[in-house]
Amino acid sequence: MRRREFITLLSGAAACPVVAHAQQPAMPVVGFLHAVSPVGFTERLRDFRLGLKDAGYVEGENVTIEYRWAENQLDRLPALAAELARRQVAVMVTLGGTAPAIAAKALNTTIPVVFAVPEDPVKLGLVTSLGRPGGNLTGINFFTGELVAKRLELLRELVPAAARVAMFVNPANPARAELAVKEAETAGRAMGLQIRVFNVSTSSEINAAFATLGRDRPDALLVSPDPFFVGRRIQLANLAARHAIPASYSVRDQVEAGGLISYGTNVADAYRQVGIYTGRVLKGAKPADLPVVQSTKFELVINAQTALMLGLEVPATLLSQADEVIE
Repeated sequence: MRRREFITLLSGAAACPVVAHAQQPAMPVVGFLHAVSPVGFTERLRDFRLGLKDAGYVEGENVTIEYRWAENQLDRLPALAAELARRQVAVMVTLGGTAPAIAAKALNTTIPVVFAVPEDPVKLGLVTSLGRPGGNLTGINFFTGELVAKRLELLRELVPAAARVAMFVNPANPARAELAVKEAETAGRAMGLQIRVFNVSTSSEINAAFATLGRDRPDALLVSPDPFFVGRRIQLANLAARHAIPASYSVRDQVEAGGLISYGTNVADAYRQVGIYTGRVLKGAKPADLPVVQSTKFELVINAQTALMLGLEVPATLLSQADEVIE
C-alpha cells in the first residue's frame, strides 16, 4: 500500500467515531412547570423521578429536565410555559394545582402535556373526557379541592366543642381559594360553625395571621388545599403548636411535619404516576390515548403526639378510620 493511501485510511478511521458520536440523538428534554417553589417539595420531586425511572428514564442519564418555578406568582406561569416551549421540550409536566396546566393548554396544541390537578379536568376544559382526553393533555386527577366539607367534619369530631373555625386560603390562587371558601361556608352553616377566612400568600402573612389567631383564640384552624401551604407546612405546624390551635390539612406531608390531622388523596402516588406517564409519552405514546388517572384512595392521617400536646383525646372512631397514626 502506498504511503499516501495508508495515511488517508488512518485519517478516515479516526474520523469515524466522531461522526458516529455526532449522529447520536440528544437526550430528550422534559419541561417541568410548578406553581410554587422547590422549598418543601424535595420528596415530591423524588416521587416524580421514581415514576420516570419506572418508565425507563433517569435524569442526567437519558433525559434532561428543565425546571421552572412560579414562586406562588401564578401570573408568571404563561411566560414560564412559553420559555419551556422555546426550549423545544419533548413533553411538558405541570404540577402544583390547576393554573400551570391551564397555562400550558393555552400556550399550544402540539407539545404533549402531563398534568396533576386537584379538580375535574373535564370541567376545567383540559380534556374532552377522562377515558379519551382527545388532545395533547392527559394526567392525574387527585381530588383535594372537593374534600373541604369532609375535613371540617373530621375536625369537628376531633374537637367536638369547636364553634369558631379560622380558615387559611391563598389569594394568589383565587379560583382554588374561592371554591374552598364556598365549600367551607356551606358545610359550616350545616354544622353550626362560624368560619373566618384569612387570606395568606407569603411567609410573613402566615406569621401575621397566627398573631391574630393568638389574640382571638378560635377553636380550630382549617388550612385549605393549596401547594403554597404544603410548601410552608413546617412553619404552619410550628405556629399552630405554639398557639395551641388544632389544625386540619389536606395532605399527609403536613401531618408528618407536626400538623394534627389530614384527609385527602396520596399526592406522592400522583406525582409518581405523572412520572410514569411522562416516560410513556417520551416513548411515543400520545396523550389523547392515555386515560386520565383518578385517585380512588383517600387517607386519614393523625399525629397522636400533636393531639397529646394539644390536650386532645382522639376518639376511638377516628383511630379506627385512620390509615396512619403517627405516634
